[in-house]
Formats: sequence, C-alpha cells, structure tokens
Amino acid sequence: MSESTSLSLAAKAAALDAADELAPLRDRFTLDDTVYLDGNSLGALPRGVPARVEDVVRREWGELRIRSWTESGWWTAPERIGDRIAPLVGAAPGQIVVGDSTSVNVFKALVGAVRMAQEPLPAPGVRDEILVDATTFPTDGYIAESAARMTGCALRPVAPADVPRAVGPRTAAVLLNHVDYRTGRMHDLPALTAAVHAAGAYTVWDLCHSAGALPVGLDAHGVDLAVGCTYKFLNGGPGSPAYLYVRRDLQSRFDSPLPGWNSHTEPFGMRPDYEAAPGAVRGRVGTPDILSMLALEAALDVWDDVTIDAVRAKSLALTDFFLECVAAYVPEGRVEPVTPAAHAERGSQVALRCPDAGEVMARLIGKGVIGDYRAPDTLRFGFTPLYVGYAETERAARALADEV
Repeated sequence: MSESTSLSLAAKAAALDAADELAPLRDRFTLDDTVYLDGNSLGALPRGVPARVEDVVRREWGELRIRSWTESGWWTAPERIGDRIAPLVGAAPGQIVVGDSTSVNVFKALVGAVRMAQEPLPAPGVRDEILVDATTFPTDGYIAESAARMTGCALRPVAPADVPRAVGPRTAAVLLNHVDYRTGRMHDLPALTAAVHAAGAYTVWDLCHSAGALPVGLDAHGVDLAVGCTYKFLNGGPGSPAYLYVRRDLQSRFDSPLPGWNSHTEPFGMRPDYEAAPGAVRGRVGTPDILSMLALEAALDVWDDVTIDAVRAKSLALTDFFLECVAAYVPEGRVEPVTPAAHAERGSQVALRCPDAGEVMARLIGKGVIGDYRAPDTLRFGFTPLYVGYAETERAARALADEV
C-alpha cells in the first residue's frame, strides 16, 4: 500500500465520520480504543444497563421480592419488551413475545407452522415435508430435523435461491435465514415469502443476523412466523432471551409444542387441562428469565430516536468503505470477499476467505481489531452502525493488510 493511498483513505474516513449523523450514538455504549467488529456475535454493552441491572437485583429483587412480579412489571415483561423490538423488525405491537433461546423458539415456530399446515387433518401424503435452508446455522438444522421427526415430515435441505422451485403441494413449512451467518449474504425475504405462500405453505424466518441491522418488514411482507436472538445487533448481552413473532391473524391457530403454564389463559388457575391464552402470549412457556430480560429492556434504550433506515444506510456505507480499503491495502489474491457486493444481497458484515484465517484473526485480535473466524477459512467482520465509525474501519483494513 502506498503512503498516498493510506493518507487519502484516512482523510476520506475523517470526512465520513464528520458527516455521520449516527456518530454521537457511540457514547451510549461502553467501549475502548479497540476496533470492535464482532457485534454480529455479541453486541457492545449499552451504558445504561449496569445501573438498571443493579436496581433490579438490589431493589426489585432484594427489597420488593415477590411483589415485583406485579409492582415492577415483571410478569408483563415478555410482551412489553416484544413491543419494543417490533418496530425494529417491521411489526405492529402485540405480535412478539420475548423469552427462551433462539433454538427453542425455532422449535416452537416450526412445529407450530407444520401443525397449521396440516389442519384440518390432510389426506395421506399431503403437507408432509419441511424445507430448511441448506446453509443454515447448524442448530436450526438440528431443530428442523427433530421437528420433522415429531410431525411425521420429511426434511429437505435446499439453497434459499432454490426455494421457489422446490416448494410444492406437500410442503408444510420452510425455515430460512434472512442473512447467512457465514457470508453475510441477505436473502430475498419478500420474494421467498411470496413463493412459499403461493404453494400454500408457511414461512419461518430466522432474523438473528438482520434484526437491528437492516429493515425486515415482517408485517409488510406477510411473514408467518419469525424468531431471532437479541445479543447481536440488539446488544442485549450474552445469552439474552430471544423472541418469537406470530402474525396476528395466525395467533388463534398457533399451537405451540411447548404449552407451558405461562402461556395458559389462566396461569394461576392451576388447572390440569391446558387452554392457550389469546394473542402472542401463547408463545410463552415457563417463568421468564427476568434478570437478562430486564437487562435487554434497558439495552433497547439506545434505539430511542434512531430509525432502522438510517442504520441500514450507514451499514452499507461502512461495509462499502471497508471493502474499498481492503482492496486498496491488502495484497491482491491474499483474501477473497465472499459477501455480495450488491447492496440488495448484503447484510451488515463482511466475510473474507483467507487460507490461514484462524491464525490471521488471532493476530488481528492481538493488535486490537476484534472480528471472528469461522471454519475452515472465513474472516468475519460485523459492522454495528450504532457504534462503529469510519476511521476505525480504515484502521481495521490497514491492520488486516499488515497481518496477511
């Protein structure tokens, strides 16, 4: 890399940072001078969370104790926090419930989708197939295989692009990732949802790598069910609870395979027979994980007065700039971008194929540039527009060039 090129890109970064309307949001997080490009695995800590967690522990639990279920709003937290997530994924209130893990919610959503597809009971051979994203995060595949066994369905892995040709009259449900966790490729949610619906099947979308990074439009595109984690771009903290979206007109038909007491229409009636509560509440199972749930609620405060469209615009600008810097700094042929160049196909990360990716990432982390590695040969850099700037993006590309 020439000194003039480095100076030019550094100057460009400074100009972009000066014009960035989201730059002040960085002060809402606890950060240091490292370049943190791993928010697609674990988001940074919002500054307001520690004080809120201390209050929950010392006052709500320590002093109010059992009274906090009502006086502090613990009991209604899953729906209340779901309504705060809703605008970030394009959903109206009353359709998202927070709780459990992503894996558990995938299971609930997928089995629930198959049950809806199979009612009333079909003739033999009808709606007995589940399609699953062949490139999915492994746990989604494991859950889909178990759901298929439970519902008597065949499981067929397909590439997302092949779904319109693969879906058919025997398909009950299709489980897809909005953004591929390895490559950062964003799949066409509106078109794929429409194709699944045209075949009479139901969609289940995994939003783990898109919620909080780009517009999703669940309501606008008629998505049936969706799940997602909250510890990546939503910055909810390690192991923070996931969420389940059930479209409003499907809620009365949603038959969860995990009918816990929290989703009962009379949870304190202690009746031996199960009767599902109305609305999104029927997505609940057991007692909410209050400490992590209320930490998540506090973390969502960073989204006050922030639009997802502004976040998406900066995400694309950041990833464009990173790719520009990598092309300028890194020796030709040393790394290969696998994230699509087209904005319509790109999430909020850049993945680079590199033969010694694990060793390179270890050295980068030692130099204060935090990304991650996915076997066998992929470097991943996640760009969280709420706190990542352009100067540190340029710094990361320079460090990468030094290490390869």
